[in-house]
Amino acid sequence: MRVGDAPAGESSLSPASPPLVSMERPAPGRESVDYAPIGTVAQSYKRREPVLGKPTRFVGLDVHADTIAVAVAEGREEVRSVGTVPNEPECVARLIRKLGGPEGLRVCYEAGPCGYSLYWRLVGLGVACEVVAPSLVPVRPGDRVKTDRRDAIKLARSYRAGELTPVWVPDAEHEALRDLVRAREVAKADQLRARHRVSKLLLRQGRRWHGKKAWTQAHAVWLSGQRFDQPARQAAYLDYLHEVRHAAERITALERAIDEAIAHVPPAMRALIDGLQALRGIGRLSATTIVAEVGPLTRFGHPRQLMSYSGAVSSECSSGGRTIRGAITKAGNAHLRRILVEAAWAYQHPPAVWGALKLRQKGLSGEVKSIGWKAQNRLHTRYKRLQARGKPRQQVMTAVARELAGFVWSIGQQVQREHGA
Repeated sequence: MRVGDAPAGESSLSPASPPLVSMERPAPGRESVDYAPIGTVAQSYKRREPVLGKPTRFVGLDVHADTIAVAVAEGREEVRSVGTVPNEPECVARLIRKLGGPEGLRVCYEAGPCGYSLYWRLVGLGVACEVVAPSLVPVRPGDRVKTDRRDAIKLARSYRAGELTPVWVPDAEHEALRDLVRAREVAKADQLRARHRVSKLLLRQGRRWHGKKAWTQAHAVWLSGQRFDQPARQAAYLDYLHEVRHAAERITALERAIDEAIAHVPPAMRALIDGLQALRGIGRLSATTIVAEVGPLTRFGHPRQLMSYSGAVSSECSSGGRTIRGAITKAGNAHLRRILVEAAWAYQHPPAVWGALKLRQKGLSGEVKSIGWKAQNRLHTRYKRLQARGKPRQQVMTAVARELAGFVWSIGQQVQREHGA
């Protein structure tokens, strides 16, 4: 029998049995616990959560010209739709008050035709707002229903999950310069279409220009002397010719306005415009377009980011051990890509600094000039090698334009170091 076991037939709780001894762990002495003095309130040793402000509420806005659909995601709760409000300043301010004020609010909406007026309106109310890239918003493959309410809910849910990519919002000066540069680009496209109308009308009548180059002063004199026997055709021809002249006047006026705008931009922006002209193929208008479209080049941490922003990088469809690269993505700023490709054609010629390029580099630092010279040597060598491999010229120029973006980025960094802005 083991020690402590009761004899057979007797209960362990029999009165004759000796009392059981409690083997509980002794309570700690008073000296081991920091008791509060008598008469004071003791602090609880339970874990307390830190005192925080209002929880963050993620708001998705589906913005249209007349209305704004609103959805809110708060904590881990299900995203809820708040409804639709008119796209008016007082209605937006009322919405912010309804959501509890700007504290703890994080608002996003997709970049689109409504521009950044809503962004500046919300920032003026003290709300943290971001404009996100619509092409990078996650989309479910099986989702076939699209409404304003669903779009707002999707934005709020994705914003809370951190799956949206914000875009750079230009300030008023950048946006105004960009509008002016794009207006000239539109005028150039209109001029090209107007010229095509004139030349095709003449071609249908068997009249061809046999001079060396079209749209010169001699060609303009020849166009003015064309006459038709039918009054209807003559009226149509004169109207087309008037549009060509009007387009030329528009371009002249817009270029004059661009020169005036460059003279009044901030010094840092002006220094960047001047520095970019150290590159061959990039003149005053091209440099202004790059600065207006891209903004500060220092916001790109690596030149590959600027290349990707231009959409001049190759697409890829790889899986496992198979790697397939295709045409360029074109998923970027088309205006920047056009400027880079146009400038790339200048690098088919051997490196040289003379004429207009020498005048543009006057007054620039030696480091910026060195970058421009390095770009000429590298890009011309790149052009010759790709051409020797039998690549089509369009592909060769696209590859040169992609590397040219790297030198644009390098000059932007150098100008930042020199001017500290």
